[in-house]
Amino acid sequence: MSVAEQTTSSAPLPVRAETPADFRRPRSAFVREIIETLLLTFFIFWLVNGLVGRYRIDGNSMNPTLLNGEYLIISNFAYQLDDPQRGEIIVFRHPQSEMNLIKRVIGLPGDTVEIQNGVVSVNGVVVDEPYIQAAPTYSSSWVVPEGQYFVLGDNRNNSSDSHAWGFLPTDHILGKALVVYWPPSDWSRVPHYDFPSS
Repeated sequence: MSVAEQTTSSAPLPVRAETPADFRRPRSAFVREIIETLLLTFFIFWLVNGLVGRYRIDGNSMNPTLLNGEYLIISNFAYQLDDPQRGEIIVFRHPQSEMNLIKRVIGLPGDTVEIQNGVVSVNGVVVDEPYIQAAPTYSSSWVVPEGQYFVLGDNRNNSSDSHAWGFLPTDHILGKALVVYWPPSDWSRVPHYDFPSS
C-alpha cells in the first residue's frame, strides 16, 4: 500500500495524546533564548544610537525656531552621504571647547557672507530669513575657507556663533537636526530653509 493510499483511507490513523510535560523545553534552550533576545535588543539600541542622536536645547540662541528645554533628534548619518546646505540646522562640537552647539548653516566653503544694516547676504544675494528673532545689530563680512562653514543662531543678537568665534570645521559637525520630540505639545519637524543659489 502506498503512502498516498494510507492518508486517504477511511481507517483512522493513530494520534498521540501529548501531556504538558512533553512540551517542556530544556533549561539551556530557555536561557539561550533570553541571551539571544538581550543581544538583539542591545544590537538594535546600538544601531539606533549610531544613526540618530538625542539632544536637549540649553539656551535661547535658536529662538524662536527652537526653544530652551526642548528635546530633539538628529541624524548622525545625514552628512556621511551629503554635505550640509545653507539654511540647515546642525549640531556640532564647538571648535574651541567640548560643548555641543546647535546653529543654522549660513555660509558654505568658499562663500562670502556679509552682514550690513541688519541684512545677511551670501555671495551678494540677500537671504530672506523669516525665522530670525531680530535682525543682527552687528556688521562685518567673512570669506569662508575650504573645509569650513559659517553658522549663526536664529536669535542673532544673543548667540555664540561664527560671527563671534569664527568658522566651523567640517569634522566638528555631528549631524542634522530632524525632529523636536519633547515636550509633546512642541512635537514638530525641525524647519530647514532653502537659500537662493548663488
